[in-house]
Amino acid sequence: MKTLRNFEHSRGWTDEERAILDEVERLSREVIAPKAADFDSSKSFPWSNIDALRSIGLFGIFVPEKYGGLDISYRCGLEIGLLLAQACASTGIIVGATAAAVKPIVAFGSEDQKARLLPRIANGSLAALAITEPHAGSDATAMRTRFAPQGDDVVVDGGKIFITNGDVADLVLLFGRWSEPGSAADGKITALVVERGAPGFDVVRIEDKMGTRASSTAELAFAECRVPRSNLLGDPGQGLKVLLSTLMFSRPTVAAHALGIAASALSEMLAYGNERHQGGKPIMEHQAISFMVADLAADFLAARTLLDHVGKLADTGVADFSIEASMIKLKASDLAMRMTTDAVQVFGGHGYIKGQCVERLMRDAKITQIWEGTNQIQRATIARDLTASPSQH
Repeated sequence: MKTLRNFEHSRGWTDEERAILDEVERLSREVIAPKAADFDSSKSFPWSNIDALRSIGLFGIFVPEKYGGLDISYRCGLEIGLLLAQACASTGIIVGATAAAVKPIVAFGSEDQKARLLPRIANGSLAALAITEPHAGSDATAMRTRFAPQGDDVVVDGGKIFITNGDVADLVLLFGRWSEPGSAADGKITALVVERGAPGFDVVRIEDKMGTRASSTAELAFAECRVPRSNLLGDPGQGLKVLLSTLMFSRPTVAAHALGIAASALSEMLAYGNERHQGGKPIMEHQAISFMVADLAADFLAARTLLDHVGKLADTGVADFSIEASMIKLKASDLAMRMTTDAVQVFGGHGYIKGQCVERLMRDAKITQIWEGTNQIQRATIARDLTASPSQH
């Protein structure tokens, strides 16, 4: 499409970023996309895709060069997430979840923590972000997991649900409440890095999901799980600040994932619509179809532009872009759901059959409206900003 070509020409990537994007595009096309349907149907974790990404050092995009990573922008990282999700939503969500868990270590970790943990990610280890609990979904502050200090350790008791990468992650960024009666931090949210193999840390089960079926979503249990106190991210009681920053950076990542799914659906829709003939002409030449797809294409370009804007806000050091992060998460995920639903409609009965790409994409898109804060929560966040008094802005 001419409009998207013009948009791509305006991106202004550095030579290093362009080289990385070209390599990700190649791997996505040659290695990842051809396996997406098989991984979905078998619900098998796509280790071969992860190994292919490791082979080009892709996990270094989350890590500063000082710790073995690559010197690229957050905006470029979002573009990589989009490309991966366009090829395979499950692979995209695995990489996106790792990014979400690592960013807070970069932002809030001590020098010792960065030197010890970040090179592992740069070398290809996976990470998980553990916030949600049975009684704490949209209201994350209702979490009940407890962190009790005991000497040089922190003893963790509680559980988490719906944790992407929970069973395969080498590092889990865990949020809970500090439990030290009499201290100023008692009862306050705290962040802690739990490493694979910690005693008392168990995977309870892997969920059988509607979409992104090749990525693993786990329920985790912590029973007197002992973690070195040196793995606290920040001081006890400072976890809410870490949590809010985490969501500010992870919501655009979800948006990139959603737009990757939308991009794939748009491509499938255009190819089929121009090949399928009914009434003596391609169905894309029927106004009912062409106008619908025209609206989708316009909304897709608008969302891509907003995502680029949010990426630039982060890269230029804007301290608080949480409202813009909510806006792009909302717009991109709603578009992904509409794009994939309309793609199934264009395919007609063929699109409703298992094995069709658009059927899988429709299932994959739904989670983007739910995780990292439902779209109802995003609307509430945006509305609060709009109704705040001038002195609060």
